[in-house]
Amino acid sequence: MPLLDPTIWQDGPMLTGGTAPVVEPATGRTLATLRLAAPADVTEAAVRARAAQAGWARATHLERAAVLRRAGDVFAEHAQELRGWLVRESGSIPGKADFELHVAAQECYEAAALASRPAGQVLPSEAPRLSYTRRVPAGLVGVIAPFNAPLILAIRSVAPALALGNAVLLKPDRRTAVCGGLALAEVFAAAGLPDGLLHVLPGGADTGRAVVTEPGVRVVSFTGSTATGRLVGELAGRQLKRVHLELGGNSALLVLADADLEAAVGQAAWGSFFHQGQICMTAGRHLVHASLYDEYVERLAARAEALAVGDPYREEVHLGPVIDRAQRDRIHALVEASTEQGAKLVAGGTHRDLFYRPTVLAGVADDTPAYAEEVFGPVAPVRSFVTEEEAVELAAAGPYGLSLGIVTADTARGLELADRIPTGIVHVNDQTVNDEAVAPFGGVGASGTGARFGGEANLDAFTELRWTTARRTPAGYPF
Repeated sequence: MPLLDPTIWQDGPMLTGGTAPVVEPATGRTLATLRLAAPADVTEAAVRARAAQAGWARATHLERAAVLRRAGDVFAEHAQELRGWLVRESGSIPGKADFELHVAAQECYEAAALASRPAGQVLPSEAPRLSYTRRVPAGLVGVIAPFNAPLILAIRSVAPALALGNAVLLKPDRRTAVCGGLALAEVFAAAGLPDGLLHVLPGGADTGRAVVTEPGVRVVSFTGSTATGRLVGELAGRQLKRVHLELGGNSALLVLADADLEAAVGQAAWGSFFHQGQICMTAGRHLVHASLYDEYVERLAARAEALAVGDPYREEVHLGPVIDRAQRDRIHALVEASTEQGAKLVAGGTHRDLFYRPTVLAGVADDTPAYAEEVFGPVAPVRSFVTEEEAVELAAAGPYGLSLGIVTADTARGLELADRIPTGIVHVNDQTVNDEAVAPFGGVGASGTGARFGGEANLDAFTELRWTTARRTPAGYPF
């Protein structure tokens, strides 16, 4: 029996923000129609969620963990159906969809383990009393997730928040509202999550603002662009809410003089072109030692030219479509502006509809637009360096600090260089795009507020630490 029923999305929960089509980027076809949430719907959902959360917080850790484990099983049981939606709605190739489903299941299993983690510590005290800390649920968590990896970037907050006793308001990007929202609701319903704890609220900027400013929401988890993240942080800060921001990046891939060139080029192609470059960790700056530079550019261009671009649902391809025309036009504008300023177009730089060819730019400089900015498209700008000091300076330049890759025959040397470059994530002898449910994830600078997701970081993200004391008899005071 299918998990998802598109016929109920238009006539299902009576959200009042109108309707919107679910569009397949590869073809422009409408896959379904869904209801959108207006700000008033956010307020109503918050009332229901807070009422349900009180009982969920009192549930035993075994009860909460069982729901999360079953959710992981549901992702596995319905993988084929969910894969089809990920491919068609988000433009993912099947392998990328399979990876999202694997991570989603793992996020649920890891979250199940959070429910039984130690809840606090016994503290020493000068007074004759029991003194201890205890983790308690934050209460109501607002999650705002983007389009590029809709399932992963929603579940990584939703699962741990629920496991730790919270209720959740989830606002997915309306372009991927099925994979990033409605699918999660169906998975958790099938897993036995009590009613009222998870509310999916597809919508636009006004809906997102309502989630952030809703008084009942105490923690906000936002994944998206740096510009929008600044606004979310400002709105949440005015109300003294805790906010976790995982934002953009322009990550560097350093290829040192002793690197295995063929391995480096293979990593580089994946790091820049995977999912059409629509990944926050994408390798956006290729920094290559001058002794390898010319051959690196030549080999990377050859890789780019050999990659197939097309409809991932109906063809066997390496790259699918970018999400929409606005994104395609932004990518192309950055490429054209870069070549106008002197960068050399070695491969790509063309598109058919939403299918953008993997692109390699050589001879870039500090102010080359596709090098200086986050492109969020399949574009690999390549630049040379001579000394390690220059490499460190180039990698550390710019406002972002999300992920860093270093390719070298000397692993210890790579780790030493990484210590000199501000970043939230480091991969020595690997490219910049990696993710695991057990690992903390996040960036510094314009890339966000640090490693706030994954593993034990989720305990701090979605609970409050309460200090409690208890005495045998009432304390006495001088007055």
